[in-house]
Amino acid sequence: MKRYWHKRPLLIRQAIPGFAAPLSRDALFELAARDDVESRLVSHARNRWQLNHGPFDAGDLPPLTRKQWTLLVQGVNLHAPAIDALMQQFRFIPDARLDDVMISYATDGGGVGPHLDSYDVFLLQAHGKRRWRIGPQRDTTWRENVPLRILEHFEAQEEWVLEPGDMLYLPPGYAHDGIAQGECMTYSIGFRAPLEQEMLQNFLYYLAENVAELPFARHFAGRYADPEQPAVKHPAALPEAMIDTLISQLKRVRWGPKEVEDFLGRWLSEPKSHVFFDPPQKPLSTVRFAREASARGLTLSAKTQLLYRRNRYYVNGEPLEVPVNARPTLRRLADRRALKAGECAKFEQNDQEIVEILYDWYASGWLELGRDSKPGRKLRAVRKKAG
Repeated sequence: MKRYWHKRPLLIRQAIPGFAAPLSRDALFELAARDDVESRLVSHARNRWQLNHGPFDAGDLPPLTRKQWTLLVQGVNLHAPAIDALMQQFRFIPDARLDDVMISYATDGGGVGPHLDSYDVFLLQAHGKRRWRIGPQRDTTWRENVPLRILEHFEAQEEWVLEPGDMLYLPPGYAHDGIAQGECMTYSIGFRAPLEQEMLQNFLYYLAENVAELPFARHFAGRYADPEQPAVKHPAALPEAMIDTLISQLKRVRWGPKEVEDFLGRWLSEPKSHVFFDPPQKPLSTVRFAREASARGLTLSAKTQLLYRRNRYYVNGEPLEVPVNARPTLRRLADRRALKAGECAKFEQNDQEIVEILYDWYASGWLELGRDSKPGRKLRAVRKKAG
């Protein structure tokens, strides 16, 4: 983090030794056919680029024998537990910044052209080989009449072929071009990097939507009035009194760390528009739920985002007032995204408030009872050479 994060590229050979893609090509194609999964198809033939948006049925995709096409499937971690487990290994970055795992499947020669991203990305080779060329791009002119943002004058300074388990980290704005050597799959672990304008705009929306609950709301209890308004000769002109009144009101608008923290907690934990939760078809009773949790533990749904700041918690865009005795448990759940069976057994009999909170999340599909799973291969410590 000190040497490379947000600063310069890093090539890590065998970041996950002996890595084998946990999701098959056919399983990826099935995800691309779903309405609740974002997917794109990029093809390049006869010097022409083409972009199509999913969902894609089996007949929509080109033959596997055709060269130079790529299928991009976004947010795979939300639908494949093995991919979600992989993404959890990147939680040395705050959850507020971690976005999703995109899988790029490509036939020989496939790619999306030389480009640069506005966010940090880890490119993990999962299957086959891909040749990467990278460079600090100065000329960011984009090609015209192309449906993708492809650099017109790409200048590569370094080049490698990545094999399964190899990983390349790139900071924002670092140009790169990846070309498949034969059939391959690459996992892109991407991060959120909202525009400052976007953050400001959404904060102002937050103030407007929650004005009644904010401390300065008492200043805006009445309606506009202009008892001193004289008769006018120019009725179309904006009245000075109304302008002065609004300026005066805006000066009364105040916010501090509490409001900013509350906004960020709600906004950053809000699920994306295409994310839908799946509540249990036959939910257990509260008593049975607590008993099962004590035996099996609990796990947050891959789609759930649980954030906290001091003693305030935010789950899927909703602020949560948490009793003092429940805070340590929910903090462990947020940081580990799971509670062990023994931890659940402790509060089954002694803390009904925690049980009720967790049961509501379970009934909403935000939380799941634990299940037996085998741990995956771990990312090893980064001690490799810089890119």
